[in-house]
Amino acid sequence: MKKLFTSESVTEGHPDKLCDYVSDAVLDACLEQDPFSRVAIETQVKTVIDTLGTHHSINLAGELTTRAKLDLKRVVRKALQDLGYDADEKGFNYHTANINLHISPQSPDIDLGVSARENKEQGAGDQGLMFGCAVRHTPELLPLPIALAHRLTKALRDFRVTNGHFLRPDGKSQVTVEFEKSVPQRVDTVVLSAHHSSDISIEELRSVLHQKVILPTLGTYLDAQTKIFINPTGKFEIGGPLGDSGVTGRKIIVDTYGGWAPHGGGAFSGKDPSKVDRSAAYAARWVAKNVVAAGLADECIVQLAYAIGIAQPVSVYVNTNGTHKIPEEKISSLIQEHFDLRPRAIIEQLQLLRPIYRKTVNYGHFGREEPEFTWEKTDKAEELRKAAGVKR
Repeated sequence: MKKLFTSESVTEGHPDKLCDYVSDAVLDACLEQDPFSRVAIETQVKTVIDTLGTHHSINLAGELTTRAKLDLKRVVRKALQDLGYDADEKGFNYHTANINLHISPQSPDIDLGVSARENKEQGAGDQGLMFGCAVRHTPELLPLPIALAHRLTKALRDFRVTNGHFLRPDGKSQVTVEFEKSVPQRVDTVVLSAHHSSDISIEELRSVLHQKVILPTLGTYLDAQTKIFINPTGKFEIGGPLGDSGVTGRKIIVDTYGGWAPHGGGAFSGKDPSKVDRSAAYAARWVAKNVVAAGLADECIVQLAYAIGIAQPVSVYVNTNGTHKIPEEKISSLIQEHFDLRPRAIIEQLQLLRPIYRKTVNYGHFGREEPEFTWEKTDKAEELRKAAGVKR
């Protein structure tokens, strides 16, 4: 039986991703000076044009407890500059942006459960549930639809930086894959939307993006029946925060598995690793990827659940969608035997007190082989395989 599944990705200039990047730029700036900073920063952005002119506003709100000495407005402007928002016609301008800060220290009530003290280990920074996923669709063990969607938006970004003088930072992709018995067969539909200047026709834009972005990136997956839509409305000149407001944490499905796996609801960006929304989600991916790499299943979804102030997860759930080679109960037991999933242990094992988080914002937090992405390592696969008695 054939089925279609779709995932999307967005570029770093998408208004929501802009906010994720700014929030994580603040986090990294704190961690560079104080690895034990407590950070929970949300960003909101919007550009408005009225009779008085163009107004760029970016608002930061949240909690911050750190020994770092920072000029937060300077950190924000540098982040906006990194993203290429340097002129009014691009939808945002870091030079003239009005930056508003609404920030207070972390609640001492939360700190009671999060900070390690005598006779008390570090607990989870909040209650919540986090999911990790791995599946044998790609070498990086990601679901194919989200992997391809990320490749496409990254290719769009790379083309903009090197050749696309007519392109702006905002953009989106969407890829629909046809499956048969859970095995990917072909790409059914591709959607690519690119923010652009007025000095290129829609016909030329579509031709260039088809030849220079889509075909080099997805060519081996396309066939004569693949439907391709490039800027389907015909024009995308109004983009970035001028076209749409942005908020931190509004692209959680883009950040994770493209909808292939469930999501616990917690966003990542702007949160230091004492928040299990982030650190335990990374740990769940680490666990799931090792289970699949070990050959215990061809697909693995792991759920971890925590209570605020409590170190051990209150539950560990495993679902292999029928692909397990040993019973799922045994896989769950092996996970709890071979992985220490207490918040402090996760932070130490995955080296999460480094200023690495700006790099995670764009093109997915998972499936990346760079050294910062320690949760992608399969260092436990061999011991899991041996403990399970599974042959290579």
